[in-house]
Amino acid sequence: MSETQLNVSTFLPDLAQGAAKLGADLTEQQSLLLMQFLALLNKWNKAFNLTAVRDPKEMLGRHLLDSLSLLPVLRIKRSKRPSNAFTILDVGTGPGLPGIPLAICMPDTNFVLLDSNGKKTRFVFQACVELGLKNVEVQTTRIENYQSPNQVDIVVSRAFASLKDFVESCHAVAGPNTRLIAMKGLYPSEEIADLPSFWTVVGSQKIQIPGSEGARHFIELARKS
Repeated sequence: MSETQLNVSTFLPDLAQGAAKLGADLTEQQSLLLMQFLALLNKWNKAFNLTAVRDPKEMLGRHLLDSLSLLPVLRIKRSKRPSNAFTILDVGTGPGLPGIPLAICMPDTNFVLLDSNGKKTRFVFQACVELGLKNVEVQTTRIENYQSPNQVDIVVSRAFASLKDFVESCHAVAGPNTRLIAMKGLYPSEEIADLPSFWTVVGSQKIQIPGSEGARHFIELARKS
């Protein structure tokens, strides 16, 4: 058994159970690709220090299931524009989180995975090649320097320290219909109060990640018209 196949059978039941609790329905092929990605992340992490999480089972909860928690939200938004191109930008993707798991499960959606760390984007690019993902573009740059050739429908991120930094950094790529979704831990009341006046919270949701003790909140933001 190759290292990229290691643990696939071991963690598939945990993945299926966790995804079901999140309402993130997966096909058999999507589940296998997610396990392949987990194995690749585990393998590359040993040499390139892509994430501080070392245990593959912990990676399943803190990385894969955490990323998949966004899937029901994004699928609903995608379903409202079924015949149009739809682009999701993952800012500060690191080793492809949440972008790669979401791209695996939303093959009809274009994903741009952006990070300024070349070591991490090299892994992301190689992972996309090995997983056969045709709907992912990888960019090594800061969001402030990124120029999108197409409309960005949704920007997601787990990486920004504050909502103020997030919206200010993404202002140039955010059109009037673009939505920003920040994945936060505790509900960020102080960060919301500190938002620039031309941005507003249009939705929030509390999620419990299976196998994780801490809460997860999604904060959806939009530019004021």
